[in-house]
Amino acid sequence: MNSTGIDYLPIILQIGVIGGFVAFVLFITHYLGPRLKSKKKDSNWECGIESEGNARFPVSVRYFMTAILFVLFDVEVIFFYPYAVNFKALQLEGLLAVILFVAFFLIGFFYVLKKGALEWEK
Repeated sequence: MNSTGIDYLPIILQIGVIGGFVAFVLFITHYLGPRLKSKKKDSNWECGIESEGNARFPVSVRYFMTAILFVLFDVEVIFFYPYAVNFKALQLEGLLAVILFVAFFLIGFFYVLKKGALEWEK
């Protein structure tokens, strides 16, 4: 079948309507919302209790690096599922593709280890 641009018209219209709605709501809430400011209103509250100290304490970058690396290597496992389901049909070509895929991630993992991103104490 040969698809033309007219096939994408409903999707383009839907994206336009959604974009227009988002712009409209942002405009309306900004200009029609209340503009009351006071020291009491701008202060931090948690369950009606006044906060003590500074809520913005420094968090180690290593924590974020570990979290990002966990997500990266956790998502990698998801890509093994299609291979596991179709490993007989993919044969040697599929096996080589998975080996190459794992090799890329191992190279990245060894790079991360070499840079010390997983070392908590320094």
